[in-house]
Amino acid sequence: MNRSDAESLMLRVDDAHAVSALLLAPAQARACYVLAHGAGAGMFHPFMEAVARELAQRRIATLRYQFPYMEQGGKRPDPPKLAQATVRAAVAKAAELMPAVPLVAGGKSFGGRMTSQAQAASALPGVRGLAFLGFPLHPAGRPSDERAAHLFAIEVPMLFLQGTRDGLADLGLLQRLIERLGAHASLQLFEQADHSFRVPARAGRTEADIRREMMDALAAWICSVASRPD
Repeated sequence: MNRSDAESLMLRVDDAHAVSALLLAPAQARACYVLAHGAGAGMFHPFMEAVARELAQRRIATLRYQFPYMEQGGKRPDPPKLAQATVRAAVAKAAELMPAVPLVAGGKSFGGRMTSQAQAASALPGVRGLAFLGFPLHPAGRPSDERAAHLFAIEVPMLFLQGTRDGLADLGLLQRLIERLGAHASLQLFEQADHSFRVPARAGRTEADIRREMMDALAAWICSVASRPD
């Protein structure tokens, strides 16, 4: 599957904003992952396309979408209120297009954090869990867990997929956070991977190897969450 297999859509966020989206839905999809992009690259980034394609191979649909600033060619991310409204519009569209399919939501870095903030503010209708592809716990070089305070208001399962060399998530802080979040949260670490899930040549594994391991873990978790009673 590639970009040409995905259905192009438009999402109406509010009276002033509409954004592009792509639905990649394999036959007999077991779930749909509403997938938000990171701060520096939109839904067409090779990482986002690879996630969508590899999940489709595992019978997981994806609805990926742009945030308004990315749709307009800007570089400064949208204010949280607008970003969260975009997340809500995407979840609503996924529910409309795939009404019989369980939903999970999340995304890469900024997109995952905006999804979690939206969920913490008011539960996203129909979303059974949140999956983060590199949660940005803090800015680079400034270790802190203040960005995670809202996660304690979330009552659905959360999966954190993180590289052990992630410069935006101090490993010790992250592991203690997961422990404090308790049964709602689980952490899957990828040795020597950075925030973009790249690994050094000495690692003995390629980025494709890491991504395959990630997608296996993500698909298994999504199916587990999707199989629970609504």
